[in-house]
Amino acid sequence: MSSYLGGKSGLKMKIGRGLTGVGLFILAVGIMSARADQAPGQYAQRADVRAFAAEAAKQSGIPQTEIQQWLDAARYQQSIIDAMNRPAESKTWAQYRPIFITPKRIADGVAFWDAHADLLDQVSKKYGVSPAIIVAIVGVETFYGQRMGSYRVIDALATLGFDYPKRGAFFRGQLIDFFKMASADHLNIDDAVGSYAGALGMPQFIPSSYLAYAIDGDGDGRADLWHSPADVFASVANYFAEHGWVHDGPVGFPIDVSTQQAALEPYLNTGRDLKAKVTVGQLRALGITLPKDLYLPDQEKVMLFTLTGPDKVAYWVGLDNFYTITRYNHSTLYAMAVWQLSQAITSAREQQMNSTESGATQP
Repeated sequence: MSSYLGGKSGLKMKIGRGLTGVGLFILAVGIMSARADQAPGQYAQRADVRAFAAEAAKQSGIPQTEIQQWLDAARYQQSIIDAMNRPAESKTWAQYRPIFITPKRIADGVAFWDAHADLLDQVSKKYGVSPAIIVAIVGVETFYGQRMGSYRVIDALATLGFDYPKRGAFFRGQLIDFFKMASADHLNIDDAVGSYAGALGMPQFIPSSYLAYAIDGDGDGRADLWHSPADVFASVANYFAEHGWVHDGPVGFPIDVSTQQAALEPYLNTGRDLKAKVTVGQLRALGITLPKDLYLPDQEKVMLFTLTGPDKVAYWVGLDNFYTITRYNHSTLYAMAVWQLSQAITSAREQQMNSTESGATQP
């Protein structure tokens, strides 16, 4: 990474998070009417892009000429559209799990944890989020900082904001937040790179998440999510804490549904629909056996989802902590990969420590 996004310590909660509802509506109408005859890219010549620059300037307080210059330099990337149309989360669990739960990712996770053990312990105590979850997030997102993306963020967000109608409004909002970051922190937009979806740094925060949750963990006056482990760990932990993570709380468990599949169907969470639809009491009434060592009140709402393995479909219950992981990426596959990777890293690290201690006590 050739540049960082420096964040002043007070920036994270003070700057607005994109266009207001009225601004988005006005801008969306203008863009829809102007887009019909537009070829992809060519942002310097497009009326819809000029309309966006004008409205974005009103919303952000950044001069329109500056925003227009940034947009003029943006380049359409067809490979970004292609990647958005084949997300990993469209795979089955049998296809998805081997991408993230591998011997190398587990071993590198142990090494990464060992290298930053003291810092991770400090952050964990402050925010109430276990080191294993923080390490697993960075492991799934960027292989512990080794794969932080190669697209210019301005290209990714412009391509998706103006030439991906399915989620254009969302990415135009991210463009606004990215411009705020650049203006406040004197970022060279040409140098800032990230994922094909415009996610940034080791933890792959999108711009709105950066503005809301990034933390200056090392006290140097900026939140550098590319180079500062202290900033990265504090930011991930803060994100989880703000979204309701319960320290050492349960995450989820599989259930045996036997012949109740049809009765459970209305309660299943599928796709990006992750709001809990069933209570523990309803599951018990359907004859579902729940863990005896886990206190679950009847009125508690839980997620119910399936994971398609190589030879069967497994039914799982997701608790509040599982839902919190899905706030980072709205996918049950993603949440399960993070959780299982955290468990695998923890187990491997404990085995390593036990082996070291055993070797040290040998005569």
